[in-house]
Amino acid sequence: MDRRTLSLTLAAAVAAALATPAIAKPAMMANMEKCFGVALKGHNDCKAGPGTTCAGTSKVDFQGNSWKAVPNGTCTTLESRTSPTGHGQLAAFK
Repeated sequence: MDRRTLSLTLAAAVAAALATPAIAKPAMMANMEKCFGVALKGHNDCKAGPGTTCAGTSKVDFQGNSWKAVPNGTCTTLESRTSPTGHGQLAAFK
């Protein structure tokens, strides 16, 4: 095998390895739903309102505008001390 073929093969293998997490995450999310108000401080998956960036940036436990990915159908059964219903919500709340 010449040097060029070896380089192309190696580049293809690296590209495939880097692309795998991008493919796996959406597949995992297919069985998950965003559940607002159930994450503990600093343990949200993403979105935590103004002044925060993304994952792990919620400021308080059960923050109503931050979410955690949970298995489909379980969100509204999880405890949320800040939710009007006392359970997780499928949309952000105050």
